[in-house]
Amino acid sequence: MRIYTRSGDKGTTSLLYGKRVAKHDIRVEAYGTCDEANSIIGVAVSHMQAVDFDGKCKFIKALQRVQTILFHVGSELATPSNKEVLWKLTQTHVEELEQQIDAWDASLPELKNFILPSGTLASTTLHTARTIVRRAERCAVAIGEEEKHSLAIAYLNRLSDFLFVAARYVNVKTGGTELPLEVD
Repeated sequence: MRIYTRSGDKGTTSLLYGKRVAKHDIRVEAYGTCDEANSIIGVAVSHMQAVDFDGKCKFIKALQRVQTILFHVGSELATPSNKEVLWKLTQTHVEELEQQIDAWDASLPELKNFILPSGTLASTTLHTARTIVRRAERCAVAIGEEEKHSLAIAYLNRLSDFLFVAARYVNVKTGGTELPLEVD
């Protein structure tokens, strides 16, 4: 199978089921931003290869689960409204994030003020992933003005919280330092 098709050389691309849209279409922006988030989560996982901490394998598995589900989110966002979504999101996917957030957060020091993205490479990369997911969420909301993608929006909203807590968690586990926001 050839990697290149030349079909996008004039600024269009295909959604699932073959519908052609401009590459600047909000749908393409939304699922492309999910792909970007997925990639940067992979970078965070790569940074964790150099460190060791209790529960590291389970932590990485949770991140890789998110990477898989981000494909489901992208699939939903790339599916025209009159077609069947191939990989469906469920409320269970959102609840998985909530359960993991609660578990990690219970082991973290209480936040008393805002923190800057700081600490280890893995932590700051997860903070970057969080900001990319927020952008994906904004794009999904923009699509939602025309169509309803409530589970995708809920998942992305919860995922940004998950990544925030994951960044804090990996910092604590690997000796990273959180820098508090200093108000001038």
